[in-house]
Order: sequence, then structure tokens, then C-alpha cells
Amino acid sequence: MDSPAVAATTDFQAWSREVAAHVEGALAELLPPARNAPTRLHDAMRYSTLGGGKRVRAMLVFAAGEITGASTDRLRVAASSVEMVHAYSLIHDDLPCMDDDVLRRGKPTCHVEFDEATALLAGDALQSLAFQILAEYRLAPNAEAQLKMLQLFAAACGSRGMAGGQAIDLEAVGKSLTLTELEFMHILKTGALIRASVLMGAHCGTALGQSELDRLDRYAKCVGLAFQVIDDVLDEEADSVTLGKTAGKDKAAAKPTYTSLMGLPAAKRLAQELLSDALEAVAPFGGRARRLTEIADFIVHRGR
Repeated sequence: MDSPAVAATTDFQAWSREVAAHVEGALAELLPPARNAPTRLHDAMRYSTLGGGKRVRAMLVFAAGEITGASTDRLRVAASSVEMVHAYSLIHDDLPCMDDDVLRRGKPTCHVEFDEATALLAGDALQSLAFQILAEYRLAPNAEAQLKMLQLFAAACGSRGMAGGQAIDLEAVGKSLTLTELEFMHILKTGALIRASVLMGAHCGTALGQSELDRLDRYAKCVGLAFQVIDDVLDEEADSVTLGKTAGKDKAAAKPTYTSLMGLPAAKRLAQELLSDALEAVAPFGGRARRLTEIADFIVHRGR
């Protein structure tokens, strides 16, 4: 029996903690136990997925689900699949052949804590498990909607999503990009999974019309870009303890960023413009979009 959606609360922080608890519990259940063979691989998967991160993508799944009256039972599984893929992408991003980082979510990266081969396999296994649970659980009102969720998710992970964005990012090191090229890179690398999170959450509940889905899509695109703009700002302004990862690494690696291309003041103004556009997109949903608006505000003002 589906349980009712996460109870409304007047406090966004309390709501976000409640969502995080739902997702943490679901992940703990859905991930293979560390005691099961191959134990080192399963330990690495759990190490990289549990007990860390802001769970922004999971919150977006739940917030979009509020628009369509989706149940917590469905949303916690959909959000878990998104968080597994996000964890896999971070594991691979941190590898020596990619960004070569040693700190993630305030602790050693997966390849540092285990080894490179185990980290590579942990990422592969997390991506596979994410799709497995999307296929095993009934998450939408009908098969067509659930297939749409799978299609959105697969596209977000592939060459026209995260993998493609990372490829462009690696090729861009030490090069100059135009603002349009930088935006395209981040629409794929960061924005694709954020967009999928919103639309997958919405598909867990009552079907929306195309115009309403288009509004959610526009919101997600604006929030996804704003997320990256603020990441670039924080990379310049925050320290490693605050970030939970190595501060200043993009600048040191000569990676093109919004701040290097536009400067800090202009990047901050762009984030505010994207926030305004995101809020305008979901305004017609009224109170049902409350959490989406709060998440957008949190993304743009985090770290301040």
C-alpha cells in the first residue's frame, strides 16, 4: 500500500531533513549489504552513496512529486535511483584519469579509500543498480509513464547528458570557451540529471499536460544552470571544509568556469536571473510548487 506523501511542514530545513531520511533509509535497503560477496565492491558502493551530500536531486524528485500528488513510496525509490547515478558520476569524476581529486563530501574519495579498480567498478555497479530498481518497482500510474521515466533517466546519463558533458569538460581544460559553449557543457554535465530528477518525480503521480511538463522542464533547466554557476562561485569563495571537496581546484586546473569567463559579480547576477526565471516557470502551480521554489532559492543562496 502506498503511503501518503511527505507531510507538509512550515520549515524547509525540516522538510529537507525528512526527505534525506527517507532517501537514506531507502538507499540502505536497496544497496547490496556490505557483508554480501563481493564484499569490497559492495562496501565501496555504500561508502560513496550513504551518509553524505546535500541530496538536492532527491529533494527535486520529492518536490516535483508534490505537484502531481505522488506517494512517498514511489518517490523514495525514484530518488534513490537518481542518488545512485549521482554517486556513480562523482566516483568516476574523482578518478585520476578524470579530475583526480582526493576529497568528496568531506571524506577521502572512493579510489583513495579503496583503489582505482574498485572505484571504477563501484560506479559501474551503481549505475546498473539504479536502472534495475527503476524497472523492478511500480513507480508511475501506467507503463507508458514509467517507460518515459526510464527514457529520461537514460538520456541524462549518456553522451547527450552527464557523460557527454564530462567529455566536453575534459577537452576544455586550458582552452577558452564562449559563454554559449560553457552553458552547453553544463546543460549536459550538471543540468541533465537535475532535469531528469524533476520530471521523474512528476511522472510518479497524476499525469500532467504537456504545457505543465514544459514548465517543469524550464524550471529544471534554469535550476541546473544556476547550480553550476553557484558551484563556480563557491569554488572561488569557499574553503574545502565548507565545500566538502577541494576548493579552487577548477581554477588551478585552468578549467573554464562562469567566474573565469564573466567575473564573480556577473556570475552572481546570472544566478539571480536564473532563479527568477525558475520561479516564474512554476508560478502557475501555486502552492503545489512551494518546495520547488524553496529548493531553487536554496541552490542559489547556499554557502552564504
